[in-house]
Amino acid sequence: MILFFASLALLILYAFLIAFYDKGWRTLSSFSEADVENATPSIKISVIVPARNEEQNIGWCLESIVGQNYPKELFEVIVINDHSTDNTERIVSGYSTQNVKLINLVDYVEAGLNSYKKKAIEIGISKSSGYLILTTDADCFADKNWLRSIAAYQEKTQAVLIAAPVKIILKTGLLSYFQSLDFLILQGITGASIHRRFHSMCNGANLAYLKSAFYEVNGFKNVDNIASGDDMLLMHKIVTRYPDKFFFLKSREAIVSTQPATSWKEFFNQRIRWASKADKYDDKRITKVLFLVYFLNLFLLLTLVYTVCNIAFFSYFIFLILTKTIIEYAFVSRIANFFSLNKLMYYFLPLQPIHIVYTVIAGFLGKFGKYEWKGRVVK
Repeated sequence: MILFFASLALLILYAFLIAFYDKGWRTLSSFSEADVENATPSIKISVIVPARNEEQNIGWCLESIVGQNYPKELFEVIVINDHSTDNTERIVSGYSTQNVKLINLVDYVEAGLNSYKKKAIEIGISKSSGYLILTTDADCFADKNWLRSIAAYQEKTQAVLIAAPVKIILKTGLLSYFQSLDFLILQGITGASIHRRFHSMCNGANLAYLKSAFYEVNGFKNVDNIASGDDMLLMHKIVTRYPDKFFFLKSREAIVSTQPATSWKEFFNQRIRWASKADKYDDKRITKVLFLVYFLNLFLLLTLVYTVCNIAFFSYFIFLILTKTIIEYAFVSRIANFFSLNKLMYYFLPLQPIHIVYTVIAGFLGKFGKYEWKGRVVK
């Protein structure tokens, strides 16, 4: 019974947290299509795209960027080829006449780095000419008004940093449904937490910041030894310097779509990589939230495991998981509606047990394990 009541106590705390995020998402104003269309583009943007062995995606990504509804003279694309062993370099070279610059990371760094991606972004920025830096990933696809919406929002708000929405492309199968649902929840928390100035979160697949701000905070200095965190660790440095100049752009025009992981192994490697930076945040509010979420899921899992010894505990587990679902449902539904992924809500309850197990495993291995990313093993 102690385990049950401990889980219940954590659920009560969790309910207050979700209510806080839900209010943040509901009160976050949308930046409409009219806002985007009525703005006159004037900002020079440098789009930075690190790429490693992305021959399957990089052409698709670049097509979406060079086809933007934004003046050609006001943006450039810089692809940093991170030691690719496939046809990534050749494909990118084919876009040289469309204002796409190719930089080979091997020309600037030697082997042995712990974070090649941070170094790639740093070099890309050093070669850029834009006022605003916009990072994305080589497996992403952007709407035609992506640049226009971010530029318009920056001009309206005078933001130093803008976190913008990302969604995983929904395909068929359990893995696709699970990761899409998990990811949109993270996006909702990101938007809500930024709006309410609770803590700072973002995703490097759709992140904009002033070039001058990057250098004011000395870029990735002091965090460049951490394999992950090219987005959130940098964001924290910038928002510490500019506490009132960072925003979340709640606009469907600004959504970037990214490819899903194709296997459970790839998915877990990605999430373990994300979890590995959890204890590196200077913003301890994030750490407290992560601890609450982790131990809630751990206790729920232990309750389920304990049913082996006492079958009566299965009814406790069912009660707890239904309560958790009720707490989250309205919040998640609103986020799913924004991303036009309402159909995922049919799978919300059935996927809860998988989410509990995944959270516990990924959180543990993020701290004590190792992961593989793009053919590199990182401890």
